[in-house]
Amino acid sequence: MQFLWKYVDDLVGKGLEFTQIAELIFYASARFVPVALPIAMLIASVMVFGKLGENYELVALKSSGISLIRILFPLTIFVIIISYGSFLFSNYVMPIANLKNGSMIYDIQKKKPALNIKEGIFYKDIEGFSIKVAEKDADGKTLNDIIIYDHTAKNGNDKVIISKSGIMQLTKDEKFLELILYNGHSYIDIPEKKRNGSNPYRTTHFKEDLIRFDLSSFSTINNSETLYKGHYAMLSNQQLATAIDSLYAKFEERKGTFTKNITDKYRHNSQTDSLVNSEDLTTIKKKQQYDIAINKIQTLKSIAKSNKNDLEYRKIIITKHNIEWHRKISLAIACLLLFLIGAPLGSIIRKGGFGLPVLVSVLFFVFFHVLNTIGEKSAKELTIEAYKGIWLANIVFAPIALFLIYKAKNDAQLFDFSSLLKSVNQFIKKRKIQ
Repeated sequence: MQFLWKYVDDLVGKGLEFTQIAELIFYASARFVPVALPIAMLIASVMVFGKLGENYELVALKSSGISLIRILFPLTIFVIIISYGSFLFSNYVMPIANLKNGSMIYDIQKKKPALNIKEGIFYKDIEGFSIKVAEKDADGKTLNDIIIYDHTAKNGNDKVIISKSGIMQLTKDEKFLELILYNGHSYIDIPEKKRNGSNPYRTTHFKEDLIRFDLSSFSTINNSETLYKGHYAMLSNQQLATAIDSLYAKFEERKGTFTKNITDKYRHNSQTDSLVNSEDLTTIKKKQQYDIAINKIQTLKSIAKSNKNDLEYRKIIITKHNIEWHRKISLAIACLLLFLIGAPLGSIIRKGGFGLPVLVSVLFFVFFHVLNTIGEKSAKELTIEAYKGIWLANIVFAPIALFLIYKAKNDAQLFDFSSLLKSVNQFIKKRKIQ
């Protein structure tokens, strides 16, 4: 739904078929699979272990000598397999889905709207023509008071066709629009005669005329995959590693060139200034010397700022590649991590079904998603390293998982406030005695 609302303006009025929209949604949905797997793992583990705890099946297993760690072991192996599958999906399937989705959106954005000529408004979506009709009958085909400006010669409004009425229809293959015009005339500009000062137009009258417009730009969506093949979201981790090495080498080369140019220019200007000061010290006024120095400093400042922006842009591109490389692994690890949070959490709360487990899971995942978003945004702003930003949520949730496993293993309450309440009561009693 978020995807549809985001691109609704690009989809509406383009005459897209249902299969094209379904294909677009399919590719967009594929992009959310690695993100959906962690929360699915969290909800499933909380629900299953909550149900086991609610039915006292975990108590029965523990009383028979099977520890929680042993209960978790086979499921952990299964989750590791799913996590590896998540990485394989992110590494091999998602780049293709991103490529298909990105190229389709680009083609749809470039695709012209479906043919829709309205009354009293110039229609300019047919390349080389501007069409205006005063009235359009209810059948959608009969037009009245038609004006057509022909710009195909690219000499301005050198050809104008005016007709009292006409019929609009598509050919059977829908590749051409036919306009059958009745009782009209056309004006054609003749540049040679215009230069001589005579009548610049050639007028032609007709009772019936047929004009065909090529609708190739309205037809099927083109393939623009080649435009996106180098994008970081369309690359596997192996390709990302190669791209990162190449981009970093270019970054260092650019940085070295900039340093060398600035150093050489500064030295050259210093030597020139010393010669001028020694030879023409008496002729050049101090104010002129200050102006020259200020201009040179401003030039160096402008060059430094321009190169700094270029280097920062290159660094941001490298960071985005690093983020994408780490994201695929971190989301796979998140599946395992959220399972290790959900399983002990379910055994502690001892509630199954879609009620409390789903609520608790959503709260945990929202916290995880917020941390992940903050880390990624900070990395893109170059405030922290890419790997720190992407792994921030996993680093925060790892001790939470260990804490919950420890609590569940010892059959302890999630938060035991009994000792705290006991201390508070003792403090209150002492105050009363005093």
